[in-house]
Amino acid sequence: MINLTAIVLAGGKSSRMGEDKALIPIQGIPLLQRVCNVAKSCTDTIYIVTPWPERYQHLPLPQCEFIQETPTDTQGPLVGFAQGLEKVKTEWVLLLACDLPNLQVEVLQDWVKRLDFVEQENIAYLVKNPQGWEPLCGFYRSRCLLLLLDFINQGGRSFQQWLKLYPVKVLPLSEPDILFNCNTPEDVQQFIVN
Repeated sequence: MINLTAIVLAGGKSSRMGEDKALIPIQGIPLLQRVCNVAKSCTDTIYIVTPWPERYQHLPLPQCEFIQETPTDTQGPLVGFAQGLEKVKTEWVLLLACDLPNLQVEVLQDWVKRLDFVEQENIAYLVKNPQGWEPLCGFYRSRCLLLLLDFINQGGRSFQQWLKLYPVKVLPLSEPDILFNCNTPEDVQQFIVN
């Protein structure tokens, strides 16, 4: 198995959802647990970065360790990622948002096999769409932490702006629906209907 750690971000305010989306059951399994189960197929080391670890303590999340997200003046996924990255000891990190109900074990395992072929200068291996990178379902080299902290310390908060500064390899995506994220009650309804 490749030298890999997973970080799952569960720090969003879920304002469009109206309730904590990490706890919303999709086919009977809370979203956070679903995402961690898929991550488990790629690595034994999974960190969940969240300001509210106590909210999720009751979920069966073996092999997962909580990292208490420290409040900063400006929260956001970039800051949460940096706080998680400080714990990582492996070369690669699989970063996942907690609201990806369509993740597929086979696709992620296939992606992991390709990491050996990512050129050294690339700090990340991510899917690109017409709007930009898909930063919350992809791979980063853990050595990007210093670059990330530098960007945050200069006031940067956008993954897109940060990723423009460095070489990133494009990750081929054959099934775009695996990147679908649940943000609204309407998004959840799709899974109840299907």
